[in-house]
Amino acid sequence: MSAIVLHGRSIYGGVAEGEALVTNQGIALCAGVDPHTGDVTERNHELEGKNIAGRILVFPFGKGSSAFSKFAYGLKLAGNAPAAWIIRDVNPQTALASVAMKIPTITGLDQDPLSVISTGDRVKVDGTNGIVEIFRH
Repeated sequence: MSAIVLHGRSIYGGVAEGEALVTNQGIALCAGVDPHTGDVTERNHELEGKNIAGRILVFPFGKGSSAFSKFAYGLKLAGNAPAAWIIRDVNPQTALASVAMKIPTITGLDQDPLSVISTGDRVKVDGTNGIVEIFRH
């Protein structure tokens, strides 16, 4: 099994590995994800009905207000937070949410993660060193 390695900037440290869940649409935690289940509930979102709990969530940006981090913390308390985040365009809401959930988070990668990572890929996120490894068979 070979690995593709991407380098970026760390938002929150730590290491997590898991199955990628990728979307080209922004994520709204306060109105789009059920904190009790981790299911995406936003109508007409390409991940509607998918579960983010324990996954490596790859997305372009967060949608919403300051409540974004409150709902992120609710996901963490319920045990339904993603294992890590890879965010193409980080904003204050997603940066604060990654700290609230204490999950490895990387942004500013040397390649567009939405083009390189596919749903189902095995991904290792090293938030401490800003490294993403993508494993394909």
